Amino acid sequence: MLAVLLLLAVASLAGTGLQSIGLQAGTATAAGSDACPGKPLVMGTSPDYPPYENTDAKNGGDIVGLDIDIAKSIAAKLGCKLEITGMDFNGLIAALQTNRVDFVMSGMSVTDERKQSVDFSDTYYAARNTIVSKKKNAYETLEQLDGKRVGVQLGSTQENAVAGLKDATIKKLNRIPDLIQEIKSNRIDAAIVEDAVALDAIVANPDLAITMLPAENAQEGYAIAFPKGSALTPAFNEALQDMDASGEKQAIVEKWFGKHEAVTAGKHTIDFSTLNGYTSYILRGVFVTLLFTIVSALLGFIWGTVLSLFKLSTVKPLVWFATVYTSVFRGTPLLLQLVLIYYATPQLTGYDIPPLMAAGLAFGLNSAAYLSETIRGGIMAVDRGQREAAMALGIPYRTMMISIIFPQAVKNILPALVNECVALIKESSLVSVIGVTDLLRRASVVQAANYRALEPLLFVGAIYYVLVLILTSLARLLERRLRRSD
Repeated sequence: MLAVLLLLAVASLAGTGLQSIGLQAGTATAAGSDACPGKPLVMGTSPDYPPYENTDAKNGGDIVGLDIDIAKSIAAKLGCKLEITGMDFNGLIAALQTNRVDFVMSGMSVTDERKQSVDFSDTYYAARNTIVSKKKNAYETLEQLDGKRVGVQLGSTQENAVAGLKDATIKKLNRIPDLIQEIKSNRIDAAIVEDAVALDAIVANPDLAITMLPAENAQEGYAIAFPKGSALTPAFNEALQDMDASGEKQAIVEKWFGKHEAVTAGKHTIDFSTLNGYTSYILRGVFVTLLFTIVSALLGFIWGTVLSLFKLSTVKPLVWFATVYTSVFRGTPLLLQLVLIYYATPQLTGYDIPPLMAAGLAFGLNSAAYLSETIRGGIMAVDRGQREAAMALGIPYRTMMISIIFPQAVKNILPALVNECVALIKESSLVSVIGVTDLLRRASVVQAANYRALEPLLFVGAIYYVLVLILTSLARLLERRLRRSD
């Protein structure tokens, strides 16, 4: 529990992908007073879709874009505070259904399939599908993509646009920058994306070309998604109508659709100068990674010790519990456990568990299953004669375990404990799937900004390696000290 309390105390300082924006209108509307009764509105978005939403890594890491400005304006009109949380696009609907967010605004198109799961506001922007490909082999029609390798964003309406292609290999990825990278790496021939996003991509990548598809391939339009039966829907529709009437929404559209920052993305050599302005943003992820690792290791060690004692107990129910627990957590994927804890906790208990806390619990509970066997082996490796001597002297069992047996067991299993901590540092990259801005998530943000994957990934890989070297060096010093104390 100490680990959990520590995680709760510092999660708000760790940059878990949550952006809080205080917006207070001078006079809240009647709808607004019902929209946020004593709590902020939480918006879910996938910040890798410029100009609609992306992370401004060079200027503090805030999420910015067309959707963000519209959401801020609506929140102000309703007299509400706004919080923005970033996650992968394919997790947005699940976040709505589990009440992790109040609404989703992420360039999401209205489809019949989505209408079965969520409610939509009025359309606030209509876009057209676009083919993105290399200039030297540009495609002008969907028919030309028959038999080709075509990429689309997972969970997007572009999946429907390519459904009729003949003999085409469809590759579905979570993020638009990954699709652009696949085209540049010749892993796919083309990608279908929305027009404004395509324009942003070719400004940053002059070796690419785009072709607007005919109007019959146009999307139904982007809208704001809400949980089924949400009272926010009419209030947001009223605010959107006010923005239309005043011209405010059109001004926001013109602001972002005319904003394209050219970056050097066409080079084939390694150029670390492309990280200028981003290094401080990436390095802030070290704190998140270390915090997560320390808390997970602490929770895993404490709970693993308890489980090992359960397994050594003569009380059968405790032995059965520890055995089943270990079997379940070692027999299911860690990523599945992480996602279950993050999404199932609010659905089953009503508690909106913070992403970093969910990650700490998942990794700590999983680590405990492995450490319980390691600790049990260490305890059993201690000479049995020491237990018999302690019992002959009348030393209580608890005192014997804490003062005599356990210190020797820890000394024996110290290399295994260090290996577990090293594994936690490296596996911490999995937490990016629930929006925790750790090192790997920040590298992905930089890749989305400059369309270069190698440099940020190498930089983050070097940071992970240095962290592991520091940990192993400290472990060697501790081992030498323990040997001298024998």
